[in-house]
Amino acid sequence: MTDHHDWYAPGPGPMPAHTHDSTAVLPPVGDEEAAAPAPGGRAARRRQAGRTPVERTGSPIIAPGMQPAAVTAALALLLAGGALLGRPALAAAAVLLQAVTAAGWFRLNGMWPARQGIALAFLAGVTAEVAVLVDGAGNAPAVIVGTLGVWLLFVLVMHLRHHGTPEERLSSLTATAASTLITVLATGFLAATAVPAGKDAVVTAVVAVAVAALARALPLPAVVSVLVALAAATGSGIALGRLETADGAVIALVAGVCALIGLRVASYDFPSRFVHFTAGVALPLTAAAPAVYVMARALLG
Repeated sequence: MTDHHDWYAPGPGPMPAHTHDSTAVLPPVGDEEAAAPAPGGRAARRRQAGRTPVERTGSPIIAPGMQPAAVTAALALLLAGGALLGRPALAAAAVLLQAVTAAGWFRLNGMWPARQGIALAFLAGVTAEVAVLVDGAGNAPAVIVGTLGVWLLFVLVMHLRHHGTPEERLSSLTATAASTLITVLATGFLAATAVPAGKDAVVTAVVAVAVAALARALPLPAVVSVLVALAAATGSGIALGRLETADGAVIALVAGVCALIGLRVASYDFPSRFVHFTAGVALPLTAAAPAVYVMARALLG
């Protein structure tokens, strides 16, 4: 067991060079000596500046932008290809999504490196994927809920050994439990394949997420951007033609709404580029996974 800082706090070193602001929820780790000028030239001063708290100003909403949207689209195409190839391939692609989701949620909450928490959330997702793959997607709800219950209990037990302050323990427990829940829910893509046309629903949904994310990243006024993204997502479901027109439009629209919600969540606070390329990439797809399962059962089951 590593020390308790591994769960929630930034490491002792500087933030990566590409992070332009601190996203920590808890106070940054440091001491009084950190305020002294750093010897050793310009590089040392840059390293020292990485540990200096930065006054936060401006809007707490910073949209991920086009590059993370392009990565989301690539991951969506990987999921679509996995769905077309079969359930094992879809499960493998979903595991990649779950890894990015677990890491992104902790970074979005300002908790890094958080290796133990990320590992717990990720392994919970992998366990759910394997259980659904082995037991069959038809029994997916019970399998997912059972897996989630066991892992949340495990998270709680692990936090009984947390030696931080009560505030630190609560922050760590909350973030780890939420990350575990969200990561496990990404199994919804695999669960949707239990429906006869489930793989077509998955393909339609992930393509709609990709289109919505790319459209939302266009430099348009906020309201116009949202409307364009939803219209583009709905149109993609119709144009793809893998489902009946009405079913494809509804599933694509719902997936597009979920994508925008995921993007909004990933835009909160002062995210670094690492937040954008983890939470900003994964949450649009992860948010759509349980919705796809529900819509597939309601419309196609």
